[in-house]
Amino acid sequence: MGAFAGLLQAAGHDVRGSDAKLYPPMSTQLAAAGIPVFEGFRAENLDWGPDCVVVGNVCGRDHVEVVAAQARGLPLESFPSLLEKVVLPERRSLVVAGTHGKTTTTSLVAWILTVAGRQPSALVGGVPINFERGFVFGRGPAIVLEGDEYDTAFFDKGSKFFHYRPHRAIVTSVEFDHADIFADLEAVKAAFVRFVALIPESGDLVVSAEDAGAMEVARAARCPVTTYRVLAEGDDVGAADYTCRVEAKRGGGRTVFEVFERGASLGEFSTTLVGTYNLGNILAAAALARKEGVEVEALRDAIRRFRGVRRRQELVGIASGIRVVMDFAHHPTAVRLTTTAIRKNFPNGALHVCFEPRSASSRRSVFADGYAESFAAASRVYVGPLFRPEKIPPEQRLDPVQLARGIAGHGVEASAYANVDELAAAVLAAAAPGDTVLLLTSGAFGGLADKILTGLGDAVMFGTADDMPAVQRLCASYGLVPTVTDDQTETLVLRDADGQIVGCVSLKIAGSQALLFNLAVARERRGEGLGWILADGILRRARVLGVKTVYLITTDATDFFAGKLGATPATSAEIDPQLLAAPQFAAAAERGVCLKIDPAYKRQARA
Repeated sequence: MGAFAGLLQAAGHDVRGSDAKLYPPMSTQLAAAGIPVFEGFRAENLDWGPDCVVVGNVCGRDHVEVVAAQARGLPLESFPSLLEKVVLPERRSLVVAGTHGKTTTTSLVAWILTVAGRQPSALVGGVPINFERGFVFGRGPAIVLEGDEYDTAFFDKGSKFFHYRPHRAIVTSVEFDHADIFADLEAVKAAFVRFVALIPESGDLVVSAEDAGAMEVARAARCPVTTYRVLAEGDDVGAADYTCRVEAKRGGGRTVFEVFERGASLGEFSTTLVGTYNLGNILAAAALARKEGVEVEALRDAIRRFRGVRRRQELVGIASGIRVVMDFAHHPTAVRLTTTAIRKNFPNGALHVCFEPRSASSRRSVFADGYAESFAAASRVYVGPLFRPEKIPPEQRLDPVQLARGIAGHGVEASAYANVDELAAAVLAAAAPGDTVLLLTSGAFGGLADKILTGLGDAVMFGTADDMPAVQRLCASYGLVPTVTDDQTETLVLRDADGQIVGCVSLKIAGSQALLFNLAVARERRGEGLGWILADGILRRARVLGVKTVYLITTDATDFFAGKLGATPATSAEIDPQLLAAPQFAAAAERGVCLKIDPAYKRQARA
């Protein structure tokens, strides 16, 4: 709903909203878009005179603003119905649907089209890191939509994607999910069959050849069907229309793979995304992009530069040598795939998995047996309390204690916790340097990530929009040029045990080069090695993003960068013009020394 509000505002509509309570990142995004939000629901929130009222599917017919709107004769719309009426008539709709992977795949398609210069619009059920918001309003003819099979509103119980007028579509997978609205798998399939039948004969359907449910519903298509498959060892490259084969897992977290289009090689690609299922998501997006006429080189560049989606295998921070990762996985299949992928990506050390039964499906006992079998890759599982258990009928309610016993019955140590503080304490007591903590939740998990990172102390985390005022103050204390946030710049911050920012560093990326700038540590914390921690962290991030050379300007730390990080002298002639034009480079170039660093250099441990 918040992303749709942003899209409408960008399209020129006057948009306002109501909610019980708003939290970042949505509160920040709405404020940045200039959208006023009334806190709390009341009839007076409609006094500004809207033409219609958009009702979320969590609102019932007795909702105070629904009643007020009807009393004033204002038409009620769901966001899918209003999207269909005011946005889609002027756009070619590209819809990504499926039980799993649709947020990542939607984000990929939108990013690929953006890199290819197509200026698409997009509406995503997450926050793509490349865009830093869940919507894009472009001037091109295409709009990329995440197609959700969940119901629409209390007055429209059909799936949201029935409203999306698909011209081209992807179906990644079809499994039983949303047990609160679908009776069984056949009911889910029926919804997807109806969706697929909406694609015109002149359109296209891209479908996973590895998913039996997806292939079954694809038979309802009137349009051409294109298949994709991630190849196992020994598979023929022509096993589907689009296939790929992993070539290597390179240091720094990049996977290198070769893509085949109807048996012909498109060459080598690389990605920071983890897991075989994410390679499938990339193939699906690539196939749809090729249908849209995207050239191979633009496709390769976009996939290399794609930075993922917030809360999808997102590295939240590192503290005391322990990494904390968050993922949205809440279906048993997604839990299994995600934990397996994280285990393969971080094979050393223990994998502590914290699971919050929060979604409507995950709070129901119908999936208990599936969950019990889904954590095999974990070293230890911590089951959190059921979110708002009163919303689930007692006879259908998942029992976290029984779930922990079921997981333990499959050979994985597991415990259930009555509250998040107890769970955080258990993780802090058990985790050791080199371990990974994976949080699986469709919500905030009671702030568990922050509780763990602040409990560990001096956590390196990705900076957010809310962090930037503190970052700018720290930089200003050293006379540094302010950090400008855009889709080519990343900032790491270092928080102390109280959550205060005591260090920062930024990286601006241009192709295979990057500029390291604004490395700063609070004066009272200097001499503790925090600068090394930040520099090491940002260089590791550069390596993951495929950067080959990192440049910087320093006035008084040449020995530090050379001795600890392998820096060598550089000249401006070898630096990408985009980096030369950065205000941080120009401000320091006249009085500093230009250095370059290979991110793959084996850095010395800090003293």
